[in-house]
Amino acid sequence: MADYDLIIIGTGSGNSLVTEDFADKKVAVVERGVFGGTCLNVGCIPTKMFVYAAEVATTIREAHRYGVDATLDGVRWADIRDRVFGRIDPISDSGRDYRVNGPNTDAYLGHATFVGDRELEVEITQPGGKHTVGERHRITGEQVVIATGSRATVPGVIEESGVPFHTSDTVMRMEELPESMAIVGGGVIGAEFAHVFSALGVRVTHLQRSERLLHHRLDREISLLFTEQARQHWDLRLNTEVTGATRTDSGVRLELNQGGPLDVDVLLVATGRVPNSDGMGLDVAGVTLHPDGRVVADEHGRTSAPGVWALGDVSAPVQLKHLANHEARVVAHNLVHPEDLRSFVHTNVPAAVFTHPQVATVGLTEEQAREAGHDVTVKVQRYGDTAYGWAMEDTTGVVKLIGDASTGLVLGAHFMGPHASTLIQTVIHAMAFEQPAHEVARDQFWIHPALAEVVENALLGL
Repeated sequence: MADYDLIIIGTGSGNSLVTEDFADKKVAVVERGVFGGTCLNVGCIPTKMFVYAAEVATTIREAHRYGVDATLDGVRWADIRDRVFGRIDPISDSGRDYRVNGPNTDAYLGHATFVGDRELEVEITQPGGKHTVGERHRITGEQVVIATGSRATVPGVIEESGVPFHTSDTVMRMEELPESMAIVGGGVIGAEFAHVFSALGVRVTHLQRSERLLHHRLDREISLLFTEQARQHWDLRLNTEVTGATRTDSGVRLELNQGGPLDVDVLLVATGRVPNSDGMGLDVAGVTLHPDGRVVADEHGRTSAPGVWALGDVSAPVQLKHLANHEARVVAHNLVHPEDLRSFVHTNVPAAVFTHPQVATVGLTEEQAREAGHDVTVKVQRYGDTAYGWAMEDTTGVVKLIGDASTGLVLGAHFMGPHASTLIQTVIHAMAFEQPAHEVARDQFWIHPALAEVVENALLGL
């Protein structure tokens, strides 16, 4: 007989699997890091709290555009940082304490390795639980869920150089704001932190090895428009790679494939994240991996090993908290209803980049829609062509919709501008429920002159 009815490895979205269905069962939770996962501690939530401060600073600097004279007197980095983590850290700590001392769960604060069929050896690596650091415990479960998330990746040329650097895991807890910073990586993390630190007064040099920013995530047209805007706000260097790195008295010197060396106080590496699937003995458990390291899971969350499930960044096609939460809800049901399995939905998963300007996207890009053989029609609507756009003096915001002319359905939506992550929700709704564009545009009222009229006009134009 197994020691536990359920073992959960990872306390991000996996922590929500302990539902009322397990009220009379035994559950073990294993966590080698901080409770709450990437989103709570080093991802979505703290970064957006920093972004909000950056937006306030930007608004003050640009107030003259509206006839308002204002100056930014200063930025209190310690106060900004402590506002963020003064809220987040207690939430993480209370989550850990509840699993350690609460009912129905045993918390193992350490690293789990599969040593057999649904059998784990857990080495305790941190204090604060009911076990002693250094202890090793063997536990078995009727069912095991792998929800170990992801971690920052660092290029070898930087990691092997021995220079000091930050990743998204550490940069938000810096003791003081540097005068200069190099950001390596032109994806979501790099774009968001370039906005945050440049808005707070840091001299940011953003290094991207391709011809445009966010090229993996966005429609090409929107990616190019965003890249043009980024150039206006920080020093952006495209087609640029780091070829060497050395420590200096004041920070780091980077050798680049073009131009002279770059000296900065702080180096931030934002080159993506990889699944935390290695070092867990998954081969011993019979769990198959994708070539990129993600755990292979079927549409119900089942891995190749009977009784072993996976969800979130360690297995999902994209690393997004709302997708991980969705998968957790599906797996939570499937764990206790094997006769009525629910399935993941991985189509039309939206995403947003909280940079400047803000970007949001869902569905197909124009290129993808054409490659798929759709009868493609496209509408690009500018924020500045609406009344509220006039009020904001917006000259760069756009909404791009891709539709199928034969069905009237929206295939993709790509927003760039203020409140993009909020405005796109109407289109997400339409795509999820397969509502034709003309119905969404005409069969409801749109508040005039709210900014949402940019969505209405885009749908009408489509």
